[in-house]
Amino acid sequence: MTEDFTHAAQPTQQVGALDVQTLNGLNAWGTVSYVLHLIVAVAALVPGAQAGPVLLLVALVIDLVKRGDAVGTWHASHFRWRIRTVLMAGLLYLVTAPLWLLFLLPGWLAWLAISVWFLYRIVSGMVRLNKGLPMEMTA
Repeated sequence: MTEDFTHAAQPTQQVGALDVQTLNGLNAWGTVSYVLHLIVAVAALVPGAQAGPVLLLVALVIDLVKRGDAVGTWHASHFRWRIRTVLMAGLLYLVTAPLWLLFLLPGWLAWLAISVWFLYRIVSGMVRLNKGLPMEMTA
């Protein structure tokens, strides 16, 4: 009977270890994604320093692929946060693109505002991830 109890206890320990391993993996992927987003956000504010949409797409693909692993954890809110941030920023850039064709200054101001907003969301997400806190889903 002692053997049955010992064998029953091992899977629980392994599951606990896998949970910690999974959370550590999600934390690592989240950090990589936030850093890629941060590079893009900072580059968007520096004239001529565009990191290009490639880094943004890589970060978005990471988020889309790994978000399924985060279901039921506090990391899920960070994946949602990053995906929504990219989609909202993309939509805002697209909607304000005609301003560049009509008037240079309003287009530049609109894109500057969007870029600052994007940077704010990425930095606030990174701070909460580093503190081990989920994102508040206000926007």
